[in-house]
Amino acid sequence: MYGTLERVAVLAVDPKGPEFGKASPLGLLIILLLLAGTAFLIWSMNKQLRKLPETFDTEHPEADQAFDEGTDSVSDESSTPVPDLQKRPSD
Repeated sequence: MYGTLERVAVLAVDPKGPEFGKASPLGLLIILLLLAGTAFLIWSMNKQLRKLPETFDTEHPEADQAFDEGTDSVSDESSTPVPDLQKRPSD
């Protein structure tokens, strides 16, 4: 038990330890690549956001209505009967 407390005391005195400062240059490269990727994603999202209209108000809904024409109704010719799920088949 005394050895464990002694080790904790030594680590508290010398926080650097024997492995301090031996980071790989590959770690720096990975961090730089992640930062570059994040910067690219932010740039790309800002570019996409600039394409959006200022508001989504429907002052002139003609274009939307022309696009939506015929999508909210079902024609009688192509309708298929919907099975009644409440009925149980007789045994």
